[in-house]
Amino acid sequence: MKIYNTLTKSKEEFKPLEEGKVKMYVCGPTVYNDIHIGNARPMIVFDTVRRYFEYKGYEVNYVSNFTDVDDKIIKKANEEGVTCREITERYIKSVKEDMKAMNVKPATVHPRATEEIDGMIEMIKTLIDKGHAYEKNGTVYFRTRSFAGYGKLSKKNIDELESGARIAVNEEKEDPLDFVLWKPKKEGEPAWPSPWSEGRPGWHIECSEMSKKYLGDQIDIHAGGEDLIFPHHENEIAQSEAANGKEFATYWIHNGFLNIDNKKMSKSEGNFFTVKEIGAKFPLEVLRFFMLSVHYRNPINFSRELMEATQTGLERIKTAVFNLNSLLKSVEDKAMSEEEKKELENVAALQAKFEAAMDDDFNTADAVSVIFELVKLANSTVTGQNSKEFVQKTADEITKLCDILGVVAEQEEELLEEEIEQLIEERQAARKAKNFARADEVRNLLLEKGIVLEDTREGVRWKRV
Repeated sequence: MKIYNTLTKSKEEFKPLEEGKVKMYVCGPTVYNDIHIGNARPMIVFDTVRRYFEYKGYEVNYVSNFTDVDDKIIKKANEEGVTCREITERYIKSVKEDMKAMNVKPATVHPRATEEIDGMIEMIKTLIDKGHAYEKNGTVYFRTRSFAGYGKLSKKNIDELESGARIAVNEEKEDPLDFVLWKPKKEGEPAWPSPWSEGRPGWHIECSEMSKKYLGDQIDIHAGGEDLIFPHHENEIAQSEAANGKEFATYWIHNGFLNIDNKKMSKSEGNFFTVKEIGAKFPLEVLRFFMLSVHYRNPINFSRELMEATQTGLERIKTAVFNLNSLLKSVEDKAMSEEEKKELENVAALQAKFEAAMDDDFNTADAVSVIFELVKLANSTVTGQNSKEFVQKTADEITKLCDILGVVAEQEEELLEEEIEQLIEERQAARKAKNFARADEVRNLLLEKGIVLEDTREGVRWKRV
């Protein structure tokens, strides 16, 4: 298996630190709002990487954090007149709902920054003791030039880096390139006690500490969007390697950017979409399949037309599996013919082609193409005259390859109208009893089944989407 390593800018054979195990850290979202579809890409991509490792027989320890202390969280809490905890709880719940709808498996551990402060303080102490950090008026800075390897991930020359938009000029710093590890609290901010001041950690230190706590000093893979390469991941390397005296991660994997109708996604352009907004128009399994239709390192262009085409393609796969499963009820349970055995060799060859694509830096675009080849083969060769074993093995193969990508190949049975009405009645009863959690669960269940509820003066109306 070969992986493109951002650190070396080349594809390298994957060799885990410990045989049969993969230690993987993926930077998670800052929980101050519903996640957008740009956040969804790394979630889907690296969940698929994890699934493929598991398919290959590896035991994967997959850690992905929630940043639950940040300027944006504080701003939102102050605007709403609530605590930061209320904001982060709300949006962690929202993230988990979206992950489930995109069939993204929960991480082995989802650490929260606010629950790991003590470990961050200990790491900062170590950096100060080793001469890699210093304190000024309650703020602790990392001494960037003290780490000889700074810039090795982003390929930036430290002497050419200038203070600017991303590196604020600050007279307290020994060097404009130094970055914050700990900062004193301001009015209205949450804070924790430390040897330097009552305050909170800088952003970069949280991932270094959480990776160390849950995966150890050295990990196999660190992943995230390419926007994190500099300064976040560069700073993580500096902190972790300066503190631990060891190489931090063997492989660095980054997904490409997402554009909307060939433009960068931004609120000012009016082309900013949350996952929930897309989920109101398309089943989120379509978003997952769409994200995997392009190689993860390439930029991906999102548009309604492309999503509709993806939905059509996914329905084609589901229809093929549905037809095969329907045939299983009527075909004869007899020994496979020689011709069927030969056809299964073609099926096996396509599985090998699928694995070759995934072994080549997780090329899901080519892997998806193989699934369509398999569907075409099934549609053209499987009939009511085939043996049950042959039909079953063909259906199982399509289902298995889809499952590796986290795509559900079986069609969901549509809810009958009376079932919908019963669920709506249950939701109304839950609301009356002030059991709003159950009411929300019912609404989300219906949404997953393609049923949108509208609360009107005349009562609740529903429609299929």
